[in-house]
Amino acid sequence: QVQLVESGGGLVQPGGSLTLSCAASGINFSIYNMGWGRQAPGKQRELVATITSGGIATYTDSVKGRFTISRDNAKNTVYLQMNSLKPEDTAVYYCRATWAMNYWGKGTLVTVTS
Repeated sequence: QVQLVESGGGLVQPGGSLTLSCAASGINFSIYNMGWGRQAPGKQRELVATITSGGIATYTDSVKGRFTISRDNAKNTVYLQMNSLKPEDTAVYYCRATWAMNYWGKGTLVTVTS
């Protein structure tokens, strides 16, 4: 059974930082491409960062230079370091694992507000 469990969300002031973690189980983690998506209230889910099995990262324009995705294959974990957070980053953040199909976690809430 595939499980993706996100953690690290919370309340942060604008300009602050958070690091999200996603622990994966039930998959051969090292061969999966991993990603982080987010869904803000009233909006569709968007993919903000991905990292291939080989470690190549890509980002959506709105987070480039502020977010960093990384992975630790020994720990079956993918991370999202988020810096210079803005109110518009407020969303539920979801972890995604992709190989033959996509698996999603249940999400962790990030709220950026003063």
